[in-house]
Order: sequence, then structure tokens, then C-alpha cells
Amino acid sequence: MLKKRNPEVLMDREVLLDLDYSGETHVPDNYGSVQNGCFIPPRYLNTAANDDDDPIYVHCERTASPPVQPPGNYFRDGLAKIDFVLVWEVKVRRKRRSRGRSQGEAAEEAVEAAHEESRSERRKAQLARWRDKFIQNLQSAGLLMEKEESSSVKKTIHYLKLHAPWDVLVYYAEELCLRAPLQAQPNPDFNTSAQVLQKLWVPNIMKESVPNRPVDYYTCAFRKSKMEKFLGSDDRENYFTNTQRHRIVYEILARTAYGRRKRAEVGVARLLNEGAFTGAFPLHEGPFELPGCDIKPDQLNKRQVLYHYWSNWLKWYKYQPLDHIREYFGEKIALYFAWLGFYTAWLLPAALVGTCVFVSGILTMGSNTPAKEICESGGLYLMCPLCETCKPWNMSDICPMAKVGYLFDHPGTVFFSVFMSLWAVTFLEYWKRKNATLAHHWDCMNFHEDEEPPRPEFSAMAPAMEENPVTGVKEPYFPEKARISRMLTGSMVIVIMLFVVMIFLVTVIIYRSIVSVMMFETGSSVLRTQAGNIANISSTLVNLALILLMGQVYTALAEQLTKWEMHRTQTQYEDAFTFKVFIFQFVNFYSSPFYVAFFKGRFVGYPGHYGKLFGMRNEDCGPGGCLIELAEQLCIIMVGKQLINNAQEFIIPKIKAWRQKRALSSVKKAQKAKEPKRWEQDYELIPCEGLFDEYLEIVLQFGFITIFVAAFPLAPLFALLNNWVEVRLDAHKFVCEYRRPVAERAQNIGVWFIILEALSHVSVIVNAFLIAFTSDFLPRLLYQYKFNNDLHGYVNFTLAYSPPSYNHSSHTTCRYKAFRDENGKYKLVYWELLAVRLGFIIAFEHAVFFVLRAIDWMVPDIPESLELKIKRERYLAKQALADNQEALLQAKRLAT
Repeated sequence: MLKKRNPEVLMDREVLLDLDYSGETHVPDNYGSVQNGCFIPPRYLNTAANDDDDPIYVHCERTASPPVQPPGNYFRDGLAKIDFVLVWEVKVRRKRRSRGRSQGEAAEEAVEAAHEESRSERRKAQLARWRDKFIQNLQSAGLLMEKEESSSVKKTIHYLKLHAPWDVLVYYAEELCLRAPLQAQPNPDFNTSAQVLQKLWVPNIMKESVPNRPVDYYTCAFRKSKMEKFLGSDDRENYFTNTQRHRIVYEILARTAYGRRKRAEVGVARLLNEGAFTGAFPLHEGPFELPGCDIKPDQLNKRQVLYHYWSNWLKWYKYQPLDHIREYFGEKIALYFAWLGFYTAWLLPAALVGTCVFVSGILTMGSNTPAKEICESGGLYLMCPLCETCKPWNMSDICPMAKVGYLFDHPGTVFFSVFMSLWAVTFLEYWKRKNATLAHHWDCMNFHEDEEPPRPEFSAMAPAMEENPVTGVKEPYFPEKARISRMLTGSMVIVIMLFVVMIFLVTVIIYRSIVSVMMFETGSSVLRTQAGNIANISSTLVNLALILLMGQVYTALAEQLTKWEMHRTQTQYEDAFTFKVFIFQFVNFYSSPFYVAFFKGRFVGYPGHYGKLFGMRNEDCGPGGCLIELAEQLCIIMVGKQLINNAQEFIIPKIKAWRQKRALSSVKKAQKAKEPKRWEQDYELIPCEGLFDEYLEIVLQFGFITIFVAAFPLAPLFALLNNWVEVRLDAHKFVCEYRRPVAERAQNIGVWFIILEALSHVSVIVNAFLIAFTSDFLPRLLYQYKFNNDLHGYVNFTLAYSPPSYNHSSHTTCRYKAFRDENGKYKLVYWELLAVRLGFIIAFEHAVFFVLRAIDWMVPDIPESLELKIKRERYLAKQALADNQEALLQAKRLAT
């Protein structure tokens, strides 16, 4: 070993180099120097060589024989774990050939090529300088490195493997407030259904024994000075979990500068955007494929366990191994899957009740008196033309639609609306309990308030430094007034985009009116009776395409706006981005259903005095009523979106993986005989794309099954079927197709829970108005109360006669659906019905919200058993972290 004078610590400055088997040492530029077969970092080169004071031992790698390749994710010495991998590609320069061109053209092309090549070379040189500076700073931060290369004729791929030594891990573990184990405790089963079935002595087919379940501990914040108090502190190799090591190394990568901090030249994320690196990721723990030979389950690696017991499609009915997911991917991803699984389980009773309501509509369809009257009316009810050039038509023509409309508009739908309102709030209340239990179990309770540091991008771009009023430490600061000003500007952009959505909605309405008129003018009786359905279905498909297109455009715009607003923490950044995108997507997806439910058919007017938009008559509800059109829209938009999203989640990752493998095919061909290493296999995978799209998809689905559930009782069933597929698709992506993401901590699902609560409250009001104004439930109830309990004559009750002036011009008397007299003025029954509708809304809203508040009061957010665990953990933490406890007790005795 080579001794040099420096008061630094032993292992936190050692660096492992890339040595080839011939004994030649390849040292990257500006990395240091090699003396007597040992690598000397740059900061030691100018130190006196013969001074033995305060020695620092620099790691030397002998080259007498080729190093033994260790299995798994280790350096060549088989001792240092690979905590992170940085990848960059260098393309081999090729000379251009010009054939079949004149000398002048060839000369001009040569000049242009020279200028282009000069710019390209300058850019490559700049990226190389940034990369070298970044790696030097990582070395100064104490990370160990080892380099690998894979070359072909076209390009060379460089892999820089990083390892955090013990001293670096200990320093950052204390700074990041990682949790340290104090005492082991039983690992309970948090599945409520499993506990209930066990008490009832009922076999539980959903439960499965998953090998190598992580141990549960009482924990406290890590302190280096109290190391001996923590369990396993003598085992430095395995004391920190792999996810903790990844988190620490990524924190270093995010903080390390590669240029000037004032220019925000900080962090590996920006280097990836600039192209200095093409990849930065922790490694998966081996292959996910199960070994061919017989092997015990507890000998599978963690990735194989997840693949076999979680992402396998045959396990669709099994509980998710949440502790294993958290151990491998971190708390943030584990909480998403815990929430998705919890929500899917709660969809089961909602789907059963909704299906029963729909089936009851089918069974009672024959007893629908109004539909019978319509079908048996013949030419009794001659209806007014539906367009200027159309002819009068008989109401008996819509007999099939009248029967089908009863499936979505009968007394059972009112009960289901109340049920789903109570279901939504009860689901959220019990999720709060589940979330609190998991947050404590996974040591991330109160993480956001106490521990989250500023975002690296915020630290780099903030214009000033100010003292934190809580910690007293100077931190990067961005003026609150400037942020509010930027947020207001961003809000104006949101408003403009919402107006664009409204413009598209009006365009779809005009399209639907044109198609309806075209269907009526064909003269075909089939097309005339189905004109409304054809127009509604085709316009909904067009609307779905516009919705998906606008969603992609606005998401990209919202991301740039949120970056510009300069939010301090990652949670604040994600919440602001989520809020922007959800507000837009809410209007984007729900504007058309809202229009059909509450505005379509309200401004039609009456014969001779029709309301018009752009010279065209305003839309009226179809023969079966607006509720069946709303059900058609909800079915197409909700189910169509789910099918498209699932197809995208299945196909797009495979296309991206194929493109990535194709780009690396030349390198793989050059490495014919060599088996690809773990880092090479992981580089062929696609980068993890986060959870935002997954949350957004399910939250929008939650809106569909709660807000408009009165019109579409089968919505929970379609949501349940989709989510069974969604869980396995997402699991397969994370285990098999994504590079391993950096484990992130989280204590809850963030702003998404606030959005879910808002949707559950909005659903109560919307369903009340839907039943009152769109459904025929209240008009039928009023008619039964005032006239006939069996609804005989109800159809005639809802129809008005056209005014005499219209009859004179059209030479015929026709009927239209309204509560008006012959002069077009509203009858007394219209105002009675309006009073009944408003009274129903008030009664429905007050009754449901009272029950919701009662549920909120009766169900505590934190279970009593969890409160006892928290108190026990605090007691153990005080005992472990008390300074000089015995000395203090002795001093008290002496004082007394």
C-alpha cells in the first residue's frame, strides 16, 4: 500500500479502477495518476511522498492475474456492492464518402459537413468536460468507482459502477434521517378480509405464503453516536438495505455539481437531459426468470419472488406482497400498489350491488307502464319534427329505446346513488386507517413535515440564500411573491386551455346535430329512429380521440409551468403538477357528460319558437331520454379509455424495449462469447416513468363510478375488471420491463387523496341533480301521487300540444315533450315539479352528508392498536437515544 499525508478517513476516499487482464491500467483523464500499480486521486498528487504522518491508505489493485468475476451486483473484488450505475455512449467517428457528385458540390458539402462536425465536436467536448468534472466531484464526495466498457464498430458504451463506503453511508443516513432498528416485533397481517375469514374459520384462497418476508422492527432516527444501540450494527455489509443505499447514492448524485451552481449545473438529472449520460440507475437483484432446476422458494432472489408471487397473471386473486414490494421498490411505489389493491377490493361490493340494480331493471322491464303505452300507441301520438326539413313521426317508433331506457332510469338507480355516495366516503375513511398503519409499519410516518429537503433543482436555481426559521440553517430561497405571481400566470394558461376544451365540446355538439339531420333526411325508417344513437355514439368516439390528444398536449405544458413556478420540495412540486393536470383532465373528460346530463334539451324552446346556435336548432334529448345518452357516453369514454390505456401499457413498453435492444444490438454482436453482465442487461430495459399516469388513470375512473353512477350502474363492474388487469400490468412493468427506480419515501398518496375526497363530495351533489332534473323518477312519483298510482296515462301527461300558430304553418297538430299549454307557457304542474325537484335535492344532500359526517366521526383515522405501537416505539427511542442517562440519574441522587 502507498502512504500519503492527509487527515482523511480510511475507506471513504478509495477508488477502484478499470484494469484489463493484460495488466494495463486505464485511467480516465483528470482522474489521477498511477504509481507502482496503485491509483492516486488528484488531491494526493502534490503531497510529499515520504512523509508518513497521518497516513491515508489508497486502494491498489494487483494485476498479476485476472480478477475473479463475482456473482450478482458486486465490484470485481467481490466485496463492494454496486449501488448505482452511470452509463454514457461514445460513437465512433466515420468518414463521409461522396459519390456521383461534381467537385464543386462535393466541396460545398465538405464545408457544411466540417461546420456541422465542428459544432458536434464542441458539444461532445463540453459534455465530456461536464462528465469528468461530475465524476471527480463524486470521487471527492467519497464514492468508489469501477469502470466497464462494451465496444463495437459503431460505438462504445461506458459503465461507471458506484459504491458508497461505510463512512459515507453513515454520514448521509444521519443527514437524511433514515430509520434504524431497535427491537424486532411480530409482522402482522394487515388484510382485514384475511382476519375476518380466519375468525370465521373459512379457508382463504387469497392468502399465500411468500418466502423471505421482511422483518418488522421498532425504529428511531439513525444516530452515528448511538450505533451500538441499533440491531445489526456490527454487520456493516448488510446493515443498510439495498434501497437505503440507492437512496443515499442518488442523494449524492442529485447534489453534486458538474459546473457552475449559479447556472444550475447541478445533479445527474440535468446531465441526463443534456445527454452527458444516457442512463443512471440502481441494479435489479438478478434476473426475474425462475431457474430451470428445482430450487427452494427461500433461495429465490427478491426480483424472482416478486415475479412469481406478484406480477404473475395466475396470481390475480392473491393478496399483493406489499412488504416485499416496499423492500424492493421503496415506500412510494408500495403505497401506490397498496392503495390500488385496497380500492380494487372495495370495488367488489359496489360492482355486486350495481350489477344487481341493473339486473333488477331487466327483470322489471316488462312492468314498465309508460313503455307499454308508447309501444301500443300506434299513431296516437304524432310527434313534432326534430329538424327544419324533417317530417312528423309516431312515438311508437321509439318502442325499443323506451324499453332500454328503463334499465338506466328506474327506482333502483336512486338507491344505488345513495349507496355509492356512502360507499365512497366509507372507502376513504378506511383507507386513511390503512394508510396510517402502513406508514407506521414502513417507518415513514410524519416524513413530509420533518425530513423532506429542498429539491436539487430548486437549490440550484434559487436566486438567494436565507435562514430556515425552523432549523436555523441557511437554505436556497425563492421569494414567495414571485412564486405567487408565476402561479397566477400559470393559472391564466390553464383557463385558456379550458376554453380550448369548451371550443372542442361545441364542435362535437355541432357535429352531432349535423349527423342527426343527415340520418333523418335519408328517408330510411331504421336510420330515422336510430339517428340520435348513431350521432351520439359517433360523436362520443370523436370526443374520446380529442380528449386523449388534448390530455397529452396539456400534460407537457403543465410540466413546464410547474418547473417555472419554483416549488421548494419534491412533494410541493408534484402536488402543483398534479393539481394542474387534474383540473384540466376533469374538464376534459367530464365536460361532455355534464353537458348531456344538465344542459342538453334544456334550451330547445317549443314549436315555432325553437332556440338556435349558429343557425341550427339546439339539441334535444333523444327518444329514450337524456339518461340513456349519458349512459352511452359514460360507457364509451370510460371503457374506451381503459381499453386504450391498457393496450398502451402492454404495447408501448415492449416497443420501447425493442428499440433500446435494437440500438444496442451492434454492441451485443461484438460481445459474442461473453454473457451479458447485470448492468448491461438492465441498460437494455426502459427507464421508469413514475406513477403520475397510473394515479391519474385510476382517480379519473373513481370520478366516473361516483359522479355519474345514477346513469350507469355497471360502472363499478367495468372498473373492477379493469383494475384486476391494471395491477398485473403495472407489476409486470416494474419487475420485468423497467430499470429499477430509485426508492423514494412517502407517508401517503399525496394530493391524490384530497382530490378523491373532493370527488366523493361532488358526486353527492351531482347525483342529486341528476336524479332530480335528468331522470324521470320525480315526474313519475308526482304523477303517482296526484293522478294514477299505476302510471296509466303518464305518457300523455308529459306531452304538450304545439301552438296554434305552428299548426297553421305546418297544417298539422303535433306533440312534444314538455309541461306547457297550447300557447307555449309553463303549466302549474311544471312549477309543482320544480318545487319537488329542489326539495329532493336539499333532502338528499342533507341526509347523505349527515350520514357521511357520522361515518367520519365513528371511524377514527388511526386505529387504537396503532396508537399503542407508536407510544411503545417512542418509549424505546427515548431509551436508546438518551445521552449519559446513568450520569444524569447519579447527578440527581447527589443533588437530593
